[in-house]
Amino acid sequence: MRDLLNNIHLQSEGKTLEFKRDSASPTLLMKTLIAYANTAGGRLIIGIGDDRQIAGVKDPLDEEEKLRSLIADSITPHLVPNIELVTIHDITLLVIEVFVSAFRPHWLKSEGQEQGVYVRIGASNIRADISLIAELGRAAEGISYDEMPMPELSKDDLDLAAVQKCFAGEWKLDEQALVTIKLLTSYQRRLVPTRGAVLLFGKERALHFSSAWIQCARFTGADRAVIFDSVDIYDHLPLAVESSMEFLKKYASGEASATLPLLREAVINALLHADYSRGSAPIRISFFDDRIEIENPGLLLAGMTLESMKQGTSRIRNHVIARVFRELNLVERWGSGILSIFKEAGALGLAEPQIMEVAARIRLTVFLAAPVSVFATKAQDRAQVNVQQKAQVDSQGGAQVKVPEKAQDGAQDGAQARTGVDLHILSLCATQPLSSAEIAALMGHKQLSGNLRKALPRLRESGLLAYTIPEKPNSRSQKYRLTAKGKVLLSKQHPGAIRL
Repeated sequence: MRDLLNNIHLQSEGKTLEFKRDSASPTLLMKTLIAYANTAGGRLIIGIGDDRQIAGVKDPLDEEEKLRSLIADSITPHLVPNIELVTIHDITLLVIEVFVSAFRPHWLKSEGQEQGVYVRIGASNIRADISLIAELGRAAEGISYDEMPMPELSKDDLDLAAVQKCFAGEWKLDEQALVTIKLLTSYQRRLVPTRGAVLLFGKERALHFSSAWIQCARFTGADRAVIFDSVDIYDHLPLAVESSMEFLKKYASGEASATLPLLREAVINALLHADYSRGSAPIRISFFDDRIEIENPGLLLAGMTLESMKQGTSRIRNHVIARVFRELNLVERWGSGILSIFKEAGALGLAEPQIMEVAARIRLTVFLAAPVSVFATKAQDRAQVNVQQKAQVDSQGGAQVKVPEKAQDGAQDGAQARTGVDLHILSLCATQPLSSAEIAALMGHKQLSGNLRKALPRLRESGLLAYTIPEKPNSRSQKYRLTAKGKVLLSKQHPGAIRL
């Protein structure tokens, strides 16, 4: 403690440390203590300003008694932190230390159980929603979400052929084997799938778990201004690993290909540690010219910090998924994922990867040794196609048949199919605002097709199109107009450029 205070000028507020000059805002103090108890513990030091100037506490004994009463009256369930009076440089500070509570979630009594639960994300206290409150309670009781039964389903709701294929004959997958690996569990004298089983091999997984898929995107440049390519992966989770890697391999050319093994580890880690109880956004893989970001929904488990993760500390969130991944050799040993990613990045001479808490998500960023232009990657792909075609002709010993350029580019054009649609829509709206029906008619469609239904909100969310009546999004008179950003993109005519 004294080492911490003696080097206070070197400390920064974060997940487990906060400074307050005084206790003039008691509600804010209580929210911090609640967030500590619900998340990873921490210290709240009163008597130090944001500028790290040590002001001290007047009447420290009275202040301590006041705080103890305030904590007892304000927080439910009852929280008993350690409160110390620490003197440094003849100035007394009040240090409140909170440990992760076995009785979480705690909440602010004045706001109630549904509105008064807070968690710590970075240096901020965030109000927890209903699903997060439930997850806090399960974690405190040692209940894994993916081990819970789904009594409304049966074994027939699992893709057992996919299960057998993944295990490749290693198991005789009768009911007992499925119980052993916790794909089935007993519920009221019958066997039903676990949540983990449906997450891994459910026939209708998306129906039950809206966030259990992977969204992959290749952006041009170093920001999210323009997407070159994107893929949505709904494969069974064990198969989704390889599908994600296929996407990454498309763009990790040259030196960037050396990052593929650690990226695979990062994808597996995201699937293992995602909080599937939250019906939020999916796992996201974002490939930029200079880095790859992989993020999954879910806070760090109670007691975990970003620093402890880097040191190899790990806790299993999804026990069923982890067990199956281990049996399929997707995981070598527990707790090795993040640590091996950092070590491999160091061995490759890359900048240290970055782990961040972003809202209720965890983002891992792997930096490339040198920027990789998406257009350079496309040119390399074309060159490779030409080399393969020439090798095929030479091996047959015949005259080379000229393949039409359009046919050569078929694979790329398929991947870029949305590009033409998006640019066509933007060009139509460049002349005047148009309704969705008018856009469909001008593009030769009798009605709004599937591609158009996806393209219009995509372009609007990216800031390329905007509503003419934004305050009434469902108005019958609603039309789409081209924004300044859309005009810039349209004028540049980026090959393959589409949206945010």
